[in-house]
Amino acid sequence: MQFGMRFRREDAADKVNDRFWHEIEGTALEEVRRIQEERLRAQMAYLKTNSTFYQEKFAEAGVEFDDIRTIEDLQKLPYTYKTEIRESLSAEPPFGKHRAAPMADIIQMQASSGTTGSPSYVALTEADTEMWHEMTARCFFANGVRPGDMVLHAFSLAKGFVGGIPVMQGLQYMGTIDVPVGADGGAERLLRACADTRPRCIVGAPNFVLHLAEKAPEVLGCKASELGVEQVIVGGEPGGGIPAIRAKIEAAWGAKCTEMLGGTDLGVTYWAECDAQSGMHMVNMDYIITELLDPESGEIIPWEKGAEGEMIYTALGRQASPVVRFRSGDYIEVIDTECSCERTGPKIRCTGRTDDMLIVRGANVFPSAINSVITEMVPDTNGVMRIVADFKGHTTQGALTVIVERGPGRDAADDDALKKKIEQRLRDALVFKADVHLVAADTFEKPGAAKVAFVLREYPELP
Repeated sequence: MQFGMRFRREDAADKVNDRFWHEIEGTALEEVRRIQEERLRAQMAYLKTNSTFYQEKFAEAGVEFDDIRTIEDLQKLPYTYKTEIRESLSAEPPFGKHRAAPMADIIQMQASSGTTGSPSYVALTEADTEMWHEMTARCFFANGVRPGDMVLHAFSLAKGFVGGIPVMQGLQYMGTIDVPVGADGGAERLLRACADTRPRCIVGAPNFVLHLAEKAPEVLGCKASELGVEQVIVGGEPGGGIPAIRAKIEAAWGAKCTEMLGGTDLGVTYWAECDAQSGMHMVNMDYIITELLDPESGEIIPWEKGAEGEMIYTALGRQASPVVRFRSGDYIEVIDTECSCERTGPKIRCTGRTDDMLIVRGANVFPSAINSVITEMVPDTNGVMRIVADFKGHTTQGALTVIVERGPGRDAADDDALKKKIEQRLRDALVFKADVHLVAADTFEKPGAAKVAFVLREYPELP
């Protein structure tokens, strides 16, 4: 399998005025498909020789590696589930039975976050790390970052977290200067670094960059919008694609806000929003094949405007920890298949995760969608809410309890009217019945760099 040379900073400087970081982003889809299928066949040959995990999995399914020659052929194969990856890791630690490169070739490891048990440890060869850097550079370039920019790093810089060192490596690869404070350093250190270095860009989780803006007057004696930031790039949690939250971020920083999406199993980030701010493009089609699964029918559906489903990923050119037909759990809507920026990858919004989805009297409800409605009701609300899922599994036949913070200065005497207003708005927008409880502003802990926990299993203080 062939891989490119390590990128050089002087090469990055030449890209400042380019439309795309890499030509694949604007390549006609017929040619993209040819490249994907050529690389798919090479990946199958590699796995046939090197992956015990997929040798056993394909044999059990009765499929030969040589049978997989086109994108449609992938549908002959079973899915790879996160639980299988965890079982593989337990069987042969630290990188699992699905490690497909010699230990002597592993030069880096990362850990994916998880809500239960140990993280998933992901191995990378030198070629894998360079692939990650390239994918990350394409995303940040689409997001508005340019070589030579100074970028304030507001994700966690914990080494195992993909938003930490790998983001820094990707930014350095594309010729920017990463300001490596990280959310772990706290809001005060980040804001002082922002005032000292005057970065053009900030990268971080949407709720945390909002938190930084709110703290700026207290820490620096000035508004965040006075710090000279022009571009805010957000990811890692819902929010960047929610119009009300995006508007708050842009107003607070006086900057344009774009979002990105990725995950440790395939890379750092592989979907990125362009200046049009109308959905995230797949900008790494030569490294990843993405299928769209309708979870209800179990069918693979076309990438058409308005389509919704779960994304299924197959890595191309991956050596150490490859995955085939990996169920991401990310539930998305296809916003469009064309864009004024001329990128040919489809544009999406991530509306939630299939493992977070709640079914309320037969209606599919994503916590992030509820959060979107509550945020749109600022200043009546504080834009902060929690769901009490005090029932087994993900299904309830009763009303869904939603706790909402009042807007600052809102009189508790008006709670009855506000409760009815929110319940009606949720019913109209998301077609489910909510039982809303109002609490004081700042009842819940301010969000940090990790994903916001929208769902609580119990909340004993409720009347």
